[in-house]
Amino acid sequence: QVFLRVTSTLNMAVFRDHFVLDDLVEEMKKQSPALNFGPLQPDGQIAVQGFFPALRVLREFLLLKAKSFSQEDKKEGRSHQRPRRRLQEHRGATEMRDSTGDAAREKQVLVLDTDIYLYMRRFRPKTLQANNVVISGVTGGDITTVSIGSAGSKAGAAQALRARKVIEKCSVELQEVLRKERICFKEQGRGEKQRYRQLCERLKPRYPAVLVVPYDTHIDLVGTSADVGGFTEEVRR
Repeated sequence: QVFLRVTSTLNMAVFRDHFVLDDLVEEMKKQSPALNFGPLQPDGQIAVQGFFPALRVLREFLLLKAKSFSQEDKKEGRSHQRPRRRLQEHRGATEMRDSTGDAAREKQVLVLDTDIYLYMRRFRPKTLQANNVVISGVTGGDITTVSIGSAGSKAGAAQALRARKVIEKCSVELQEVLRKERICFKEQGRGEKQRYRQLCERLKPRYPAVLVVPYDTHIDLVGTSADVGGFTEEVRR
């Protein structure tokens, strides 16, 4: 499975009652720097091009946005009656506040493709580390939500923002070079799974830059095209 570059057309009109669409598009661009965005059309549609994992991450980001204003509508009890607000007035997936008191508690939230996150954590761990910053990830299927929180100081808040940018940059770089190959177990017996896993363990030293992720029904291999191709060929042979 190669991280393919695809084009998708998004209908942003559904957000029109809650956000200024131009502001929302700008936040989308910051959230997903690996994607290329076309012009926002009068009917609310916008073309987005990039790698499929990045588009999937953008979809999750927009779902979080939709969920946040849906919850507020329920609390306020007046759906479709609240005027549109600027993004900086809305607490969505990423909180960006300017007051000095809130700056110390500011948290950055970044949504990544799980394969990219796992590879980053294994082979580029320093990307997920920073002084005066607490970085944690919660994985849910194909998506991992990374929380980047300051340690309680104004300087920490600035470092949290820098840490987010470093993670974003690393994510873009990895999407450009990584490929995933899935090896499904021929049988679901315990012995079959054990044989595959032992074989992968023996091959790891020969392919030190390949991430091996075992599951109940298959094993995922993540790495460069050459490494993953060689690893997979040896396993299947």
